[in-house]
Amino acid sequence: MAEKEALEQVRKVAYVNDLRILVASAEEAAEYEEVDVDKGYRILPDMKFSSDKAYLYVISTRTASKVKVESCSSYTNCSSCLRARDPYCGWCSLEKRCTVQSACQKATFSSPRWLSFGSGQQCIDFEMILPDRLPIDHDATVQLTIRTLPELPVGAKYQCVWGTAPPEDALVTPSGLRCMTPPHSHRPAIGTHRDHVLVPLAVRSSETNKDFVSRNFAFYDCSRHNTCGTCVKSDWACNWCIYENTCTHNTSACRRTVISGENNPAQLASHGTGFCPKFWSGQNKLLAADGAKSELHLLVENLPSPRVGQLGFQCVVSIEGATMLVGARVVTEDEESAEEIEGGGSGSLSTTITSRFYHLRVQKVVCEPTVYRYESTEGEYEARVTLVWNREHVVDARPLTLYKCGVLGSHRGHQDCSLCVTRHPRYRCTWCGSACMYAPHCPNKPALPAVASSSSASATLPTGLDELDAEIEGNEALLGQCPTPRIDMIQPLSGPLEGGTSVTIEGSNLGLREEDVRNNVFIGDVPCRVHEYHVSVKIVCRTGPAPVHGGSSGAQELHFPVSVSTPAGTTTSNVKFTYTNVSVTEVWPKKGPVSGGTVLSISGHYLNVGSHVSASLDGLPCVVNKTQSSSHRLVCITSRASSLVHTNGDKESGNLPLTVHQLKVTVDSASRVLETPFTYTPDPKVLELKPLRSPWSGGRLLTVHGTHLDAIQAPKITVLLHDRILNSSECRVLAPGQMECPSPPVDRYVLFAILRERRHAIPPESHVAMAEARTSHKVSRSPRQNYGDSYSLDVGFIMDNVQTVRNLKHVLPSSARASLLYVLDPTYKKFPNSIKLYKGDTLVIEGENLNLASDESDVNVTIGTQKCNVTSLALTQLVCTPPEHQPPPTDELGRSTDVDLPLVVVKMGQNLRYPIGHLRYEMIKEYQFPPEAIGGMAAGGLFLVLVSMVILVVYRRKSNQAEREYKRIQIQMDTLESNVRSECKQAFAELQTDMTDLTADLQSSGIPTLDHRSYVMKVFFPGVTDHPILMDPKLRMNGCRPAMESAMIQFEQLLTNRYFLLALIETLEAQKTFNIRDKVNVASLLVVAMAGRMEYLTEVLRLLLLRLIDKSVATKHPQLMLRRTESVVEKMLTNWMALCMYTYLKEQAGPSLFLLFKAIKHQVEKGPVDSVTHDARYSLSEERLLREQINHTYVTIHLVRDEPQYEKIPYSSPQSVAVLGEDGEKAQCRVLDCDTITQVKSKILDALYRNTPYSLRPSVHEVDLEWRHGRNGHLILADEDMTTKPEGSGWRRLNTLEHYGVKDSALMALVPRPHDHHTLNNANCSTKCNNCAGYGTTGSPVSHCGDVEASSVEPNVYHLVKLVDHDSPCRGAERTHKAIPEIFLTRLLSTKGTVQKFVDDFFRTILTPNETLPPAVKWLFDFFDDSARRHGIVDPEVVLAWKSNSLPLRFWVNFIKNPDFILDVYKSPTVDSCLSVIAQTFMDACSTTEHRLGKDSPSNKLLFAKDMPQYKATVRAFYQGIRAMPPVTDQDMAAFLHHLSLTHLGQLDAKPALQELFQSYITRYYGQIIENLEVDIECRSLHLAHKLDNVMCTLNGEPTSMC
Repeated sequence: MAEKEALEQVRKVAYVNDLRILVASAEEAAEYEEVDVDKGYRILPDMKFSSDKAYLYVISTRTASKVKVESCSSYTNCSSCLRARDPYCGWCSLEKRCTVQSACQKATFSSPRWLSFGSGQQCIDFEMILPDRLPIDHDATVQLTIRTLPELPVGAKYQCVWGTAPPEDALVTPSGLRCMTPPHSHRPAIGTHRDHVLVPLAVRSSETNKDFVSRNFAFYDCSRHNTCGTCVKSDWACNWCIYENTCTHNTSACRRTVISGENNPAQLASHGTGFCPKFWSGQNKLLAADGAKSELHLLVENLPSPRVGQLGFQCVVSIEGATMLVGARVVTEDEESAEEIEGGGSGSLSTTITSRFYHLRVQKVVCEPTVYRYESTEGEYEARVTLVWNREHVVDARPLTLYKCGVLGSHRGHQDCSLCVTRHPRYRCTWCGSACMYAPHCPNKPALPAVASSSSASATLPTGLDELDAEIEGNEALLGQCPTPRIDMIQPLSGPLEGGTSVTIEGSNLGLREEDVRNNVFIGDVPCRVHEYHVSVKIVCRTGPAPVHGGSSGAQELHFPVSVSTPAGTTTSNVKFTYTNVSVTEVWPKKGPVSGGTVLSISGHYLNVGSHVSASLDGLPCVVNKTQSSSHRLVCITSRASSLVHTNGDKESGNLPLTVHQLKVTVDSASRVLETPFTYTPDPKVLELKPLRSPWSGGRLLTVHGTHLDAIQAPKITVLLHDRILNSSECRVLAPGQMECPSPPVDRYVLFAILRERRHAIPPESHVAMAEARTSHKVSRSPRQNYGDSYSLDVGFIMDNVQTVRNLKHVLPSSARASLLYVLDPTYKKFPNSIKLYKGDTLVIEGENLNLASDESDVNVTIGTQKCNVTSLALTQLVCTPPEHQPPPTDELGRSTDVDLPLVVVKMGQNLRYPIGHLRYEMIKEYQFPPEAIGGMAAGGLFLVLVSMVILVVYRRKSNQAEREYKRIQIQMDTLESNVRSECKQAFAELQTDMTDLTADLQSSGIPTLDHRSYVMKVFFPGVTDHPILMDPKLRMNGCRPAMESAMIQFEQLLTNRYFLLALIETLEAQKTFNIRDKVNVASLLVVAMAGRMEYLTEVLRLLLLRLIDKSVATKHPQLMLRRTESVVEKMLTNWMALCMYTYLKEQAGPSLFLLFKAIKHQVEKGPVDSVTHDARYSLSEERLLREQINHTYVTIHLVRDEPQYEKIPYSSPQSVAVLGEDGEKAQCRVLDCDTITQVKSKILDALYRNTPYSLRPSVHEVDLEWRHGRNGHLILADEDMTTKPEGSGWRRLNTLEHYGVKDSALMALVPRPHDHHTLNNANCSTKCNNCAGYGTTGSPVSHCGDVEASSVEPNVYHLVKLVDHDSPCRGAERTHKAIPEIFLTRLLSTKGTVQKFVDDFFRTILTPNETLPPAVKWLFDFFDDSARRHGIVDPEVVLAWKSNSLPLRFWVNFIKNPDFILDVYKSPTVDSCLSVIAQTFMDACSTTEHRLGKDSPSNKLLFAKDMPQYKATVRAFYQGIRAMPPVTDQDMAAFLHHLSLTHLGQLDAKPALQELFQSYITRYYGQIIENLEVDIECRSLHLAHKLDNVMCTLNGEPTSMC
């Protein structure tokens, strides 16, 4: 069916050349699109469709192309899709895309689902939304009018989508849809300084799950407006309540007068801004002199009358950020009448004013007389006065102009009398002695006639020039006292003899009006006609011709003073104006292109005088560059001469070269002419460029062939990308048809960055782009391709103004290449050890990419100052022939070298120089041996023969002896091999028999985990057990000073400001005394303080990570970021991840980690463990492997206790009964007869308290082990007692069960150790052992010194192996040989095989991406991906390194090494060494580099080498799985962090963390922190330094007002 529809469509379309023609009928056709298949080449009539009719094969005279028959996807909206009139395309309404009919889902189900241009249907859109706006806190049902809704299949429905709110089902009505407004929680907040927010309202079909029609819906808030004017003029239905001073949509909230808004459909009696209280617009400008007491008169329309209980009016004046509150009063009608009578009946301003629309009463409000001042040095400053009533009710605001007469009456810092008295009368400025002052403040002179009352700063004043004249004429006496003029500057100081120079004279008191100085400015006796005048300060006049002296006007220089006369007097300048005789002598160059742009240098004299200089060539302007000109040289640039060529009646180049008849130089009124100075030549042309390759560093000499190249003085070659010049270099013209140009260097990193930006900046859908996309299947390929490290760029030339050579791509034929291919720079390898021996023939220099963009002629090799002739240049090798004799020891420039050898230097082009090393000549020369030397050599040979015979005899005897020794060692090796085989068989048997028992034991064990507080303390502050955070908050509150509490509250508020926190961290890390330990401590304290604000903590962490990424990307090895904890942010990341992963670690990873720990512990304790060295028979670590064969047997111990309990009846004769374990069975424990007593007690406690956390168990040092033998035989066993026998050399061996003779099935009891006896024995045994743990009961005659702790054993005490010779006392008497320790390495494999399953299970648990993984992991990994893209990092290994360093290597490795951070267990040194091996294996699995292993590799790497590929694949799958997971939305991340914040509120006490942070670090670096807060712009704007000062003052008990 689809194929038939396609054929139907094809019949409607005819293709002619590059056009698509729509054939509607037999008589009518119309063009709907034009496609450039092969621009510039004719299309052949042979066209053919592809088999699916989707493509058309088109053949031109040059190439074949595959063109898509439709381009529906290029239209992005319904109107453009239908307007295109493409018969293939239609608008798929519910999918919101332009497609062919077959691509639209259920296109024929109903007609509006797929709209085509011929169906006459219109695009689906909202016709009406009622209502289309609502107050932000209102709910309503919205009616959507959509007449042409497509019919949906059964089960599908329409939904309304409000912004980011969840979709809600819509009710279908005859006219469209009906839906409810979204809940308030899903409405976005209105932004600052805005009164509304636009929420997209879209309609979605559940069938396609796409929004197919949308429009913005407005939610507004009238209360955002705080003045009547803005409220009433708003776009919403707002009303202004005058006496409540509020803007609201609900008029019921107003008690009295209400003004309805201009856009409120419910119009009240008071409607619009005409009823708002405001200043009268007809009032004049408000003025107040600086430092003078002024009374402001304000005319107000619709002035409200304060009610009972409301305060009156006040004027709020804002000056330079400061605010003044001035009392105000309303002038009553009686007061105005009195003022009117007193003022001569000039009319009252409080009369009723008639408007075009209504009658309003204007009232006067007077601000009390006040002195206003401002600090600015400007003459006028615009302050602002606001009229308020009832303190906060604003009436209106308007500008208030403050002014200083002293500034208004001065120029360039000098007081100017003329400028002062000519100021507008409203300023009331007068000249007082030697300064301009406000008239009432001048004590020496009577005040000027008052035009405006001093008490009314806003009274009506006359304006215009008439006032100014009247003011001046009324003060002739004052004008006569102004000083004479003063001349400060004259510019220019020279001009031509003919005059016409515009001379600018600046000074002071240069007259009051132009008439004062007109015809009164002279240069000598020559009048200077004034044509521009600025009152008192500036005169611009034009000079006349110089006077003729002595009957000759040909003098070179004439000097005259400048004089200015005013009514106040005449002033003559000290400097003189010079008349000069301008001359022109020569022009260079003599020719240039007809397009212009040639820089002409005109020689002569006095060419830089005057005010205006111009030049022309036969009437064509030559633009003068005055910055490069001087007295003897004038520089100008020629213009295009095409008009001269056309004037001569020929074509552009028909009569070229064209000689210019004259050069005319005009300096003001002087003109100088030079005959036939210049010739216009045809524009140069470029015909060929070779070679067409260059290294990125450029400098390769390119040969350019063309015509008229010598017409250009400074040609340049350029390389271009899309007509954008990347770089250029200067060329050298060799002949009219040839020049040489070094290729310009190009920074390829910048180039590729530009290409990326351009690719991202191109609009995704445009007709041109789509046309190019449709022709992308051409058979021929463009030569412009990016080959990774190479790129082809366009070439152009800058030749004055010649445009035809700017880009050769546009002028050269397509057969000629006009692009330059840039390739990698050659790399020459230096000589080994910087010196090479030359023994003749040729010199070979190795390298890479040597001939990619060079040949033998481009490379220059020098040895010292002499040349090495290059004979061959290959990709990796250069061969040259050095000079016959060694050159002097210099470099190529003749500078001496340090090693007294010539330096070999390779130069490629002009930009690349490679010092290879030094060359030493060692030539083979013929040498004649003398007879004496020959005789000496013969004698030496005879002596060597005799010595060889002696050595042969000795060697024979030694070899026989070595053979006998070899046979003896072979016998010994056979014995050792037998022992190794026995050891391996034993290890394998143990492996097979113990796996089943271990798995069963672990399944019955519990999973003890730490509480949240203990977990945080171990991770944040490892090794600290008495941190203040662990204190009870109630005890801390009772003992804390109120000042400290208040200060810490303020400090906590400061930390919630991210600018302060970022500045604090930056300042601390900048201090040299702030070490790594301080960084770790500060990071932990900050995280504890902000644990209740996880959202804020996450945002701060994000900003710090961005800074860290920016810093690391700038280094050579960005993948090393987060490898170590060297900054605060890295430790903060560790702690943040620990908080986010606690629940996952406890519920998901904790059980597998506990099973792994128990498996290792069980396997280690199954064999002998040396309690002193901690070496064990079964271990994963070679360092902790017991390298001796220890004979041992298993001993099963039955545990008993006394009945009745000995706590109640300590001296009774108890009866022993069996002890029951936690599982209810009789307790028994299997130990080794070579275990020490402390080891036995530890194993017994493990068996009794199998499911009890370690912290709740009794300690081995709190109980004694009592052996029950016979009826009344009780013996307290200890590691050391009186039965311990000393051995030779002072060695003592710790007691074991074998020492006491304990056999299998022995009865044992754990009895409490008395505290007093424990203390006594500690004192008595202090000379024997460093730390004794107790001796047992007083009834034991053999116990004198108790158990010995491993960490405090004396040097001469051992358990299984002596530290000196590793000999074992537990070994049997028969010992035939000393075993090689390496044979016991097989035990590593035995232990590894036992725990392999648990290692795999743990790795699989933590490296499985699923929904239980916290969203923080996905968020962090996506953050790293986004940062890498933003910085243009394309190496995936860098991002993988960041991810590995942040989670696996920073978090999981820490818990593998320290399971006691989450589990309540004891980690022995032996178990710790095994965990370190597993952690190293995990680190190797996460590493991106491959490590080759061999026989010399460490055993911990060889142990899991076979499993490493599987682990690495699991790690890669984990990263890929995280990437494939759906992105974490901001809402999900916020909800997760909010839940964490609630969890932490009751667990961590932030106050001690804040106190330690402040006292330990803020106080120590207080000065540096304050200084940085003052420098930072954001911190300074928020006054954070002042706030920190307040915290310090509060802490010290000082009032904050003093800070």
